[in-house]
Amino acid sequence: MTDRPIPDRTAELERRIAELERRSPRAMIQDGRSGLEEAFWAVTHSIFPEEARKHLKSATREQLMAARVYVDKWIARLDEQESASGTPARPHEKIDVE
Repeated sequence: MTDRPIPDRTAELERRIAELERRSPRAMIQDGRSGLEEAFWAVTHSIFPEEARKHLKSATREQLMAARVYVDKWIARLDEQESASGTPARPHEKIDVE
């Protein structure tokens, strides 16, 4: 047995059970995740330490923010071209992406 008190061991086992239930096929489908996505993250978690994953997440965020700046600039350029040509601009619809 272990030297840990029973409440600590129980809490750890409950946490592990909750994690296994979260990774079940039913839970993945309910959350909109695929088995391939889960496999990818399982490999990522086993290969990269926590600190490296934090840096990778930050780098991904920075790349997405850079892409946003590029797309915003592209849209602004198109709007300028429309207004310079004298054609009435189409109304733009803002779409929130989650």
